[in-house]
Amino acid sequence: MKKILLISSLVLSIISIGGCSTFEKNNEESKSEIVDQVFKRVEAVELPTVDISLATDVVSHRALYNIYEGIYRFGKSNELVPAGAKEMAKISEDGLKYTIHLNEKAVWSDGKPVTAKDYVFSWQRSVDPATASEYAYMFSPIKNATKIISGELGRESLGIKAIGKYELGIELETATPYFQNLLAFPNFFPQREDIAKKYGNEYAKTSENTVYNGAFVLEDYKGPGVSTEWKYTKNDTYWDKDEVKLREIEVNVVKEAGTALSMYEDGQVDETYLSGELAQQNKENTDFVTVLQPNTFYLQFNLKKDQSILKNKNFRKAISYSINRELLANNILSNGSKAAYTYVPMGLSFSPLGDKDFVNTSRTKAVFDKKKAEECWNKVQKELNRKSIDLELLVTDTESAKRLSEYFQEEIQTLLKGIKINITSVPYAVSLDRLQSGEYDLALTGWSADYPDPMSFLNLLTTNNQLNYGGYSNKEYDTLVSEINDNLGTDVGLRWDKMIDANEIIMDEEPITPLFQLAKAYLRNPNVKGIEAHSIGAEFDYKNAEIVLK
Repeated sequence: MKKILLISSLVLSIISIGGCSTFEKNNEESKSEIVDQVFKRVEAVELPTVDISLATDVVSHRALYNIYEGIYRFGKSNELVPAGAKEMAKISEDGLKYTIHLNEKAVWSDGKPVTAKDYVFSWQRSVDPATASEYAYMFSPIKNATKIISGELGRESLGIKAIGKYELGIELETATPYFQNLLAFPNFFPQREDIAKKYGNEYAKTSENTVYNGAFVLEDYKGPGVSTEWKYTKNDTYWDKDEVKLREIEVNVVKEAGTALSMYEDGQVDETYLSGELAQQNKENTDFVTVLQPNTFYLQFNLKKDQSILKNKNFRKAISYSINRELLANNILSNGSKAAYTYVPMGLSFSPLGDKDFVNTSRTKAVFDKKKAEECWNKVQKELNRKSIDLELLVTDTESAKRLSEYFQEEIQTLLKGIKINITSVPYAVSLDRLQSGEYDLALTGWSADYPDPMSFLNLLTTNNQLNYGGYSNKEYDTLVSEINDNLGTDVGLRWDKMIDANEIIMDEEPITPLFQLAKAYLRNPNVKGIEAHSIGAEFDYKNAEIVLK
């Protein structure tokens, strides 16, 4: 799952998304013909939402990034590129004030200009408690955002204002090293107030109930978690439309990886995901692509339930020690994924001197140790006077999730006698709902970085974060995270050390137990060129994609 990996933040889907081929690769006659620029791909799960304020997952963020556009885009190397802005923001010396001149060529799909007021409305809507945005906390660097989210101030107090029709002024609470990266993130994109008011509660619930300012517009989307197919069509009003080559992107939801692979091999689609044995079997295929993502998938413990055995630290440790992460990554996933021993993934962030990966600073790591697993379980049995326990493991209804959950079930039940794991497999959108409502014991989920900083992960486990679905609460941790966010924006050395301390608390208490860092494995027709894969923010950018026959 994403961003929520996921999800991307989020809760995220636990399988890779990839692609396949609808045109002849070796048809010499077709080389001289005009190629129909239609790209067909497979998605493993339904699209949960296209509401900018409500999106939290990988699939939604991928859609939003291609049908809307914000102040910046990410370039090929994840560098920031002006898009909705005319140029890079002007920043005050103290790092607190940003002035942004907008791109006056940008218009909505109904022809109206994209103005500063659209950004003001969008951000105010996202922090408004009435919207119930789970990503509202992402706006916390902005002046008064935290007080608005808590209901202490009205949304009009947010530190963003329209200086003119095409000029934005932004004021922060404290200097924030990663703030400019947020301006390329989908939840910070503009929204039209008149359109939101027109459709009310039905706003952005279908493809017809909104307007777009990105390279593509969404079509045939019938609602959250409902549509099993939809498409992105080239936006003829997009300011940079001459650079957009694809006429259409067709998406079909296929949950069985084997079925999706057959569709690719039959030429029905141009891209498909691979998982487990299928990834292993196709590693030598010239169409095979794998990319290690800045995410961490983990077992999440529901700590909200009163008297739950999951509140016992030794029990969580027993579960963690019982999992062989190397075997999981290398034998079960077999797609280039890596074992994860810490909450923050490798390759995301490096020390101020750039010489040490944040992962390598962790003194406490999640490891496989049968003896310690049994010792911790024995302690729990004595402490609570219990010899057995039944637990529900919540997963999505994908083939990959099923295989992983069965592995956990067997490993835990075999090593820790008396523990029974019951697997509940539900559609992606339903799993998100159940995570949010706390209807589970254990959940197989994950998170993908929204920006290249450990706080993209560490912020999630504070007591009042709406994405803290497990209900973890630790005053020391909350205080430490607040100090990092509020007081250490310019002291990069001390900030780094404090983030290490925060990570140590999580790894010691394990409200989540890290499992693996997911690599995306997929097959894509080599005639499809120009798709940009980003390690942060939205996963795929189709703006510069095109079909080029060899």
